[in-house]
Amino acid sequence: MTEIAMELKNVSKRIKNKEIIKDVSFQIKQGEVFGFVGPNGAGKTTTIRMMVGLMKLTEGDIHIVGKSIQTDYSEAIREVGAIVENPEMYPFLTGRKNLEQFARMIPGTTKERIEEVVRLVGLEKVVNDRVGGYSLGMRQRLGIAQALLHKPSILILDEPTNGLDPSGMKEIRQYIRTLAETEKVSVIVSSHLLSEIELMCDRISVIKNGALIAVEDVEKNRKAEDSDISEYAISVSNAQTAKAHLDRLEEDALFVEAVDETTLKTAVKREQIPVILKELLIHDINVYEVQAAKGTLEDKFFDLIGENVIE
Repeated sequence: MTEIAMELKNVSKRIKNKEIIKDVSFQIKQGEVFGFVGPNGAGKTTTIRMMVGLMKLTEGDIHIVGKSIQTDYSEAIREVGAIVENPEMYPFLTGRKNLEQFARMIPGTTKERIEEVVRLVGLEKVVNDRVGGYSLGMRQRLGIAQALLHKPSILILDEPTNGLDPSGMKEIRQYIRTLAETEKVSVIVSSHLLSEIELMCDRISVIKNGALIAVEDVEKNRKAEDSDISEYAISVSNAQTAKAHLDRLEEDALFVEAVDETTLKTAVKREQIPVILKELLIHDINVYEVQAAKGTLEDKFFDLIGENVIE
């Protein structure tokens, strides 16, 4: 049975009688990468601040490895490592010295643990260089190393790939996956880059206007996209007449919708397309174009939030 690393139970936040977060509940499993996305002002940052204890809850509770952040804060928060916005480092010190300074605030952190996290994020070659000369990707990795020093069960990353080039994004994505798979750390990633979120996460939650509106399983979504049945848009001379003829076909699971005067939409197996085209041409329906409409996770989320941009 998969253990639950974090659970939000009916979490709400009100500021001056305005409800910012509305009865949000979800669970994060041990060793999974969990995406947290939504439009600008949806409540992502407020929720994250409550997760790490920077903001009090108005109602509800957050359990971290079974420990309540309301009644057992110090024990619960020990299980959390976080980078909210950009990691702050001393640019005139080396990567190693930065980690040693941070380790002084964590009783029991050994030199061996520092070496372990350096290897984990792949900074062995530059750890003795000054941080002022690091690339943005290196600083992000050093920030992750810093957040991992105390061996947290949960790592919370706010925009971990923000400002990185494609190579840097790929590096951070790989390290996040490695942490989840080899260290069994649960990673919560807040981001506006849906393509990156889809590549690195196991599940993705969508928040809008302070309310949780969906939790999607990325693998199930991917399998659905790769299934035998695909959605097609067919451009024809008369959509209503074409639909009437296709509705009489004795084809299994054939669903046809007239989107407008000249466009049909259907979800069928690939081998059914010639049958459909033959039926239309027999009845003198001109066919101008057949296009496979592969819906992305981004398209799905735009449908959910009803907006064109996720910030």
